[in-house]
Amino acid sequence: MKNGLKIFTNGLVKENPLLVLMIGLCSSLAVTTEVLNGLGMGLAMTFVLVMSEIIISLFRKLIPDSIRIPVFIIVIAAFTTIVDLLMQAYLPALSKSMGVFIPLIVVNCIIMGRVESFASKNPVGHAALDALGMGLGYLWVLTGISIVREVLGKGSFAGFKFIPDEYVIGFFTKAPGGFFVFAMFIAVTQMIRQAKESKAAKKEGENA
Repeated sequence: MKNGLKIFTNGLVKENPLLVLMIGLCSSLAVTTEVLNGLGMGLAMTFVLVMSEIIISLFRKLIPDSIRIPVFIIVIAAFTTIVDLLMQAYLPALSKSMGVFIPLIVVNCIIMGRVESFASKNPVGHAALDALGMGLGYLWVLTGISIVREVLGKGSFAGFKFIPDEYVIGFFTKAPGGFFVFAMFIAVTQMIRQAKESKAAKKEGENA
C-alpha cells in the first residue's frame, strides 16, 4: 500500500513530467493560452497514458524486445485516435482549437518514456498508479499555467470575460509569456523542494 502511494504521488511533484523531468514541453506551452484547452489536453493525455501503461504492462511478457517500440507506438496511437475521434464528435469546438496537438500525443515523450521505463517492467497495478500520478501531475501544471495566461493575457476564465481589454497583458498569450509563466512554476517548485530538503537536513543534524 505504501509503495503504491509512493508510485502515485511521484508524478504529482517529485518527478512531475513538466516541472522536474521537463519533457513534453512543446505541446504544453502551445495549448495553455486558455483554461479549457489546458484542461482538455491534460485529460486527453492522462487517458492515453493510463490506458497505454495498463495494456503494455498486461502484455509485457509477451512482447519481444526486438519489436517493443513499434508495439508501444501502435498501442499509444490506438488510444490517441479514440480520444481524437471522441473530441471531434462531442467537443468539436475544443477539438478545433487544439488542432494538431491531440493527434501528436502519439509521439509525446512523456507517454513513450513511461511506457518504456515503467509499464514494460512492472505489474499492471503499479503501472496504472504510475500513469495516473504522471497524468494528474501533467494536468495540474497545464491547468495552472493556462489559468495564469488566460486571466492575465485575455482577462477571462474558461472563456468568461471579466477584465476589460485595456487592462490585460497581451504578452502572456504569446510564446515568451508561456515560457515566463512556466519558468515561474519551476522556480516556485524548486524553492519548495529546497526548503523541504533544508528542513529535513537540519532536523537530521539535530537528531544526530
